[in-house]
Amino acid sequence: MKNIALFLLITAFFCVNSCKRTVNPREDSSDFVAITDVVPDVILEIRYYGTYNFVGTRIDGYKAPTAWLTREAADSLKAVSDDVIKLGYRLKIYDAYRPQCAVDHFVRWSKDPADTLTKRYFYPMLDKPVLFEQDYIMEKSGHTRGSTVDLTLFDMTTEKEVDMGGTFDWFGPESHPDYTGITPEQYANRMILRDAMLRHGFKPLDSEWWHFTLRNEPYPDTYFTFLVQ
Repeated sequence: MKNIALFLLITAFFCVNSCKRTVNPREDSSDFVAITDVVPDVILEIRYYGTYNFVGTRIDGYKAPTAWLTREAADSLKAVSDDVIKLGYRLKIYDAYRPQCAVDHFVRWSKDPADTLTKRYFYPMLDKPVLFEQDYIMEKSGHTRGSTVDLTLFDMTTEKEVDMGGTFDWFGPESHPDYTGITPEQYANRMILRDAMLRHGFKPLDSEWWHFTLRNEPYPDTYFTFLVQ
């Protein structure tokens, strides 16, 4: 029994310390670049700098309508941009690096049942507690590691966003990349974006057609805190 107790104590010690390493905070932004410096053709619509987002207000940490990524992720995104430009598209960025204070803002919002200002626009079929329980809102976000980007395609001929059959930050199955309740054209548009991102080292998220993370991200265990400015 003493050996078992000792084993459990040692296991708990390593688990706790592993968690501490995983949530390592860091202020240094020296390995990050502004996306527009690397991919000058991108269009920025930084939703969390404005009020058109699921919270309904500017999010903490967004001091300017700009977007940052690690150098590695930005270089890969440049290759994606070069690909889709040949097809008549530009990349449109909704969000990229997200400081931890912004994630904290999301968590506070999710725990306030009285604030339902944007419910009918972003989560009409769900209640706030479910958003947190189903990981729509999380205490740690891949965006904070600096190599995740939310984006869509912009058609240079029509000068409009490509129809993806759903809007950014819609909380529901319609946002799943393989959702079948959309038209063949809308599904094909999702696949154009997805295929280009996968070709250049990004991995998708099963629940959001717009969300991609660099597969070999340089900071898989680091959550940055510097502001978007």
